[in-house]
Amino acid sequence: MDDRLYRQKLSSRPPTSRFRSSQVVLLIEYKQRQITSLDEEIKFTEVMADLVQTHANTIPALARGFLECRKYISPSDVTRFLDEHLRARIGTRLIAEQHIALHVSSQPHNTNPQQLERERQSSYIGVIDTVLRPAEVIRHCESFVSEICELKYGVRPELVINGMSETELAHVPTHLEYIITELLKNAFRATVERGKAKEPIEVTLAACPSTCTPSLHGTSSEEGPSSPNRLNNYVPLDSSINGITIRIRDRGGGISPINLPHIWSYSFTTFGDEDELDNGNGNGNMDALNTISGVGGESSSLAGLGYGLPLGRAYAEHFGGGIAVQSLWGWGTDVYLKLRGFGKMEI
Repeated sequence: MDDRLYRQKLSSRPPTSRFRSSQVVLLIEYKQRQITSLDEEIKFTEVMADLVQTHANTIPALARGFLECRKYISPSDVTRFLDEHLRARIGTRLIAEQHIALHVSSQPHNTNPQQLERERQSSYIGVIDTVLRPAEVIRHCESFVSEICELKYGVRPELVINGMSETELAHVPTHLEYIITELLKNAFRATVERGKAKEPIEVTLAACPSTCTPSLHGTSSEEGPSSPNRLNNYVPLDSSINGITIRIRDRGGGISPINLPHIWSYSFTTFGDEDELDNGNGNGNMDALNTISGVGGESSSLAGLGYGLPLGRAYAEHFGGGIAVQSLWGWGTDVYLKLRGFGKMEI
């Protein structure tokens, strides 16, 4: 099925029909136009900011559109289509947000001396934190997930961080927060529902030297219905990259062999239809642990739609990282998150 048929089916559904007008690209007038003055740059940034805001809920709308059209479209076609389009969207949105952040922090637009001094001392370049500590992001996400877990189940498993917890790299914090939150909520939920709440969830960090060539086996991020053509056969976890590997280990019983082949498929979820579509707003009676993660506007409206792992994989792979899953059915799961930094950056 080609893209035209996808658009025809999706645009007829209520969740996506309201976005048809937003498909008009607001930046067409700048395609063959140079920005030569500060006023023109300010106007251009305003257009980009409006574009980012307009498309803030595009992914949840697509998710519900595909959910309602799933009897017409095979899961493999959905995954292939979304792999391509969501990755393009991640890149486009990141470029737009980076420009907006640099615009706001640039000296011509900011005359407050105190704020300028704070920005000079900041580790950020736009939306990129040049000295991001994954261990701190993990603790932040743990606090958030554990509170929801305790609210839902009355208990919160302990999370232990070991390994090279002081490791730093240049990365986009919001991307990492989304990925870690998705992985932790899966680990927390599985651990509690397995009756292993007293067993700690173990997170290990290992900085990868520039000469390392990690090779992981199992259900890795390159596997899935669309793997032959996805990302031009790029294998994220087998490339020589200077970054960090994060392992999240739980005693939640592992992933059923029946479900394991489908974990990278968009819209694969253990929730029933009534929960998935309840009230059409992604909240309803869904599990609390599936209403909390989001980045760039995609938050609770993706709850229970099965986009957590595939979308997290897309964010990881955008800069050459990846995710691999090793499940020991009846015992637990190890998830390996490989992050590639942007290299050493000097401010």
